[in-house]
Parts: sequence; structure tokens; C-alpha cells
Amino acid sequence: MIEPRLQQQLAFLAEVDKMKSIFRQTLLIDRSRRENDAEHSWHFALAAMVLQEHGAPGLDMLRILKMALTHDLVEVYAGDTFAYDEAGYLDKAAREAAAAKKLFALLPKEQSAEFSRLWKEFEAGATREAAYANAIDRIQPFLNNALTGGYTWKKGHVRKEQVYARMAPVKDFLPALWDFVRETIEKYAQEGAFSE
Repeated sequence: MIEPRLQQQLAFLAEVDKMKSIFRQTLLIDRSRRENDAEHSWHFALAAMVLQEHGAPGLDMLRILKMALTHDLVEVYAGDTFAYDEAGYLDKAAREAAAAKKLFALLPKEQSAEFSRLWKEFEAGATREAAYANAIDRIQPFLNNALTGGYTWKKGHVRKEQVYARMAPVKDFLPALWDFVRETIEKYAQEGAFSE
């Protein structure tokens, strides 16, 4: 017979498998389909490792990787909110807080508390690790968008200033990547990818 703690952990793992069915607006680089939340979280974690040398020295990479893997788990219940959906952001925080409470309650008490702390830390962006993680969370879909002809920006009728505002954490916490971001935005602006 499986002990209750393990039952809780297995139930949680089964529930978060739903992330594989939550599709984001970001197109895969091969343009075959949109990426799902699980793919985004994996790519985010990998990008955090690969780009670590461009972040602040002494970052706790294990904590960043944990944030990468937990930051979008709440979307199992709250759904994905497009980064440039101003109306969707009006109730995003409330939807996601309710989802976090429900989802993390599936775990044993101390794991529930840890996952909740990690999710809240990422959302607040106040620690060095959370600030770096938030910058990576923005650069990952930005790269996909840059390599798919600005697909998401065009489809979502996004304005150039919205992209600059969204990418501001990169300027602050991954400054080595800012020239790439700025040059990409300006290139797509010249090509008419953004709404006026």
C-alpha cells in the first residue's frame, strides 16, 4: 500500500502533467505549432543555466531553476495569460493566487509551503534570483518571437512600446543581452511588425 505522503506527491505530479496541454502564444522556432507551458518552463530553466554568466555574480542557480519549473504551474487552473493582453492582466493575479492555493495544497505541507514561497518570490521579483528569473522568462519567448518573424507581435497587434516595457527586466538584470533586444525590436519596427 502506498503511504499517504507519496500518494499526495504522485497526485500532484499527475495534476501538473496538464501543463503539457496548456498552449502559449509563442510559436516554436520551427513554426510547426505553439509551445506549451511545460516546454516553456524547460526552456526557461535551460536558458537560466546557459546565460548565468551574464547575470549578477553569486546567484543561487538551484533556486532559480526551482522558480523556472514552478512559476507557471498555476496555469494548470488559471490558464495562460498572453503577455500583452491588458484585459487579461486585470484579474490575472487573483486567478493565479487562487490556482496556487488549490494546486499546491495537493502536496505534503512542507512541499506546499516551499512551492508557494518559490511562486510568490518569482511573482514579486524582489530578490536577485527572482529578478534574474524574470529577465530569463522574458528573453525566452522573445528569442522565439525574433526567430519566427515576429509572429506573436503581429498576431497580437502588439505595439513597440509594449515590447520595450515587457523587456525592461532584461535591460536591468541581463544587460549583456540588451543590445540584442533593442536591435531586434527596432528591426521588426522597421519591417512593420508592430501596431501603431
